[in-house]
Amino acid sequence: MRKSFELIWNNCLNVIKDNVSIQAYKTWFEPIKPIKLKSNILTIQVPSQFFYEWLEEHYIDLLKKTIRKEIGPDAKLEYSIVMENNSGNKNPYTIKIPTTEKKAIRNPQVTMPLDIGNNAIRNPFVIPGLRKVNVDSNLNPNYSFENFVEGDCNRLARSAGFAVAEKPGGTAFNPLLIYGGVGLGKTHLAHAIGIAIKNRLPNKTVLYVSSEKFTHQFIDSVKNNSTNDFIHFYQMIDVLIIDDVQFFSGKEKTQDVFFHIFNHLHQTGKQLVLTSDKAPVEMQGMEQRLLSRFKWGLSADLQMADLETRIAILHKKMYADGIELPAEVVEYLAYSISNNIRELEGALISLIAQSSLNKKSITLDLAKQMIDKFVKNTAREVSIEYIQKVVCDYFDLPIELMKSKTRKREVVQARQIAMYFSKKMTKSSLANIGMHCGGKDHATVLHACRTVNNLAETDKHFRTYLVDLEKKLSVQ
Repeated sequence: MRKSFELIWNNCLNVIKDNVSIQAYKTWFEPIKPIKLKSNILTIQVPSQFFYEWLEEHYIDLLKKTIRKEIGPDAKLEYSIVMENNSGNKNPYTIKIPTTEKKAIRNPQVTMPLDIGNNAIRNPFVIPGLRKVNVDSNLNPNYSFENFVEGDCNRLARSAGFAVAEKPGGTAFNPLLIYGGVGLGKTHLAHAIGIAIKNRLPNKTVLYVSSEKFTHQFIDSVKNNSTNDFIHFYQMIDVLIIDDVQFFSGKEKTQDVFFHIFNHLHQTGKQLVLTSDKAPVEMQGMEQRLLSRFKWGLSADLQMADLETRIAILHKKMYADGIELPAEVVEYLAYSISNNIRELEGALISLIAQSSLNKKSITLDLAKQMIDKFVKNTAREVSIEYIQKVVCDYFDLPIELMKSKTRKREVVQARQIAMYFSKKMTKSSLANIGMHCGGKDHATVLHACRTVNNLAETDKHFRTYLVDLEKKLSVQ
């Protein structure tokens, strides 16, 4: 027979009483009331928001251990917080908030090679000690697997990430390259892998670093004549997570040093996790030897989330923040913003801000007003890759043919049109446009734009092509 939640809570209190002072017990644990137990989630009522925050900050580990001992390893804690009511109604209302899964993510000290001279060891992240250096993992505790909503759009990447977290460096997924569009959860998943590894294997040294930070640190090391220290530091890492590796494009020296670090880590059985906004095959300006290594493990893509997944994400966010919204408002938000999860969460925050600051109740009309402003003001930038895809689909040409050196008339024409729209609709430089279109120089791009303009004035059929393509690109 299953134990009642009152009995479970009493058993927890008996354990807690032995581990805290009498004064602390009377102040912080006696006022707590157990409410219910459902699906291994024990709900307890606390008298105020401050009470909840104090418990989370000072006693959360003790609470988790005791309830898991009584209920099981999957047990979770949920707070029902009695809120102050300023509306004149005598009955106070409560909100439900789950316990946080945040832990202090600390790395063990790593050994650095000592310089025989009097020079201090240079470290791109921290001031070192005499022999050991502390490494900050740079992981965000909010980006955990618990907060990551799984759907058809991300199942492969999440499963692979989970497998890597279970056995870092011991799977075939090394490196694990997660790629996808903006705001689809690449960074969240990369952090989640790092956090899961730290929770499971605290002795592993995990480091999350953006490609931009890596590049700046390398430039500093060259300037300070400390490149060897820079390389040695990264070779000591057990799990290296690099975000947005596509920004290494065109930076030959950075690619060269990362190549050597990559080789060392891979050969010594260390785990690499990389994120990018495009697949390896689409990365321009990247050395071939590096690209081949990116393809070595698993490349998992993140697709745009479907409606059900977007609704689930909103519900997860609302639950974590102790917020309740009408179902039609949640559905409207999910329908309105379909291409970017970051924008979706931003819209939810904006809606709550509108409601609380203007003292308006959250209704479908308020959501429509907010979304109209939010979506219309968010102009989506068309990428060069997208333009090339639309143009190739229109003329029924493979995209590889456009990027090749062929001089066939129909291919040259499609390439020139792609260059024309890239110059017109993106902020990219002429050199960058040329690089994406088969390694052409800026003069070729200028010539292409002039040719397209001349043909548009003289050729009726060609002008029709341009009008059709412009319509297709504008409704992106």
